[in-house]
Amino acid sequence: MTTAPASDWSDPLWRDAALAWIAAALGRHGRRVTGPVEPRVRPWSLVWRVPTDAGDAWFKANNPGTRHEAALLAELARIAPGRVLDPIAVDTRRGWSLLPDGGPSLRDTLAGGKDLSYWERLLPRYAALQLAVAPHARALLDAGVPDHRPQRLPALYAELLDDDAALLLGTPDGLTAESHERLRAYRDEFAGLCRRLAEYGVPASVQHDDLHDGNVFVAGDDYRFFDWGDASVAHPFGTLLVTLRSVAYAFGLGPGDVALLRLRDAYLEAWTDRHDRASLGEAAGLAMRVTVVSRSLSWRRALDTPDPARAEYAEAVPGWLGELFEPLPV
Repeated sequence: MTTAPASDWSDPLWRDAALAWIAAALGRHGRRVTGPVEPRVRPWSLVWRVPTDAGDAWFKANNPGTRHEAALLAELARIAPGRVLDPIAVDTRRGWSLLPDGGPSLRDTLAGGKDLSYWERLLPRYAALQLAVAPHARALLDAGVPDHRPQRLPALYAELLDDDAALLLGTPDGLTAESHERLRAYRDEFAGLCRRLAEYGVPASVQHDDLHDGNVFVAGDDYRFFDWGDASVAHPFGTLLVTLRSVAYAFGLGPGDVALLRLRDAYLEAWTDRHDRASLGEAAGLAMRVTVVSRSLSWRRALDTPDPARAEYAEAVPGWLGELFEPLPV
């Protein structure tokens, strides 16, 4: 994978341009900046907390591998306003977005507590968002959102297996030669899984690919989903891979736990008017399996940057791919 040009976030000219854009965007809404920005930097994005006279705003600049997030935010706000944080402003060319403060996250709300009822309520709302977006999948692809639909994944999987640098082959943190060969031998079977998944006829939609308790805002009984840099247009059920894994980890649940099955079924309920429950469960299993590859691809995109800090996260690409044969949450 060729590293694309990235913005130099330490360049004073870049910083001045970003601050001017923020001030102008806020000004159009009758707001102004009241203090210095507070940064958080990762190889794939820079985030500033921007204090204003009407509460905090949040500026995000994406690097090339996740730059589609700004365009996706604009599309989601247009298609399903109120289900995500409606942006104050976006610049799709530069991959910039300015968002209002979303309040506490689900992780903040739970604060170590063990209440699964939040997930039981929010997963049907996330499913409703995906159903609303599905008819607009082509618009998302045209806006640059990555294409991870089942028919595309076999070719992407084969390409990933040829990327020795991303897979860290020959290094202590990379795939072993044995694992690499096993994954290569799995190509035809993986393509078969993707064909079977497509045959269920569930339309592709936005797939967050990293939906955990840190990426959901909670306001009373309202939920808004954020941090879409890993997202793709894909089989919607693939979202369950990270979501159920994260819930299992946080709540100490083992694979196949009845609580995880209950959450899966609460999510799938939105499709029961057009598919039987048994077929939906089978499709969810296939979707989670192939989404292991999607996660590896998402990490490879996020780390498509010359930032030397990328090395801290590079093992995530082979790490996810190496889990292709591991047990699923349900």
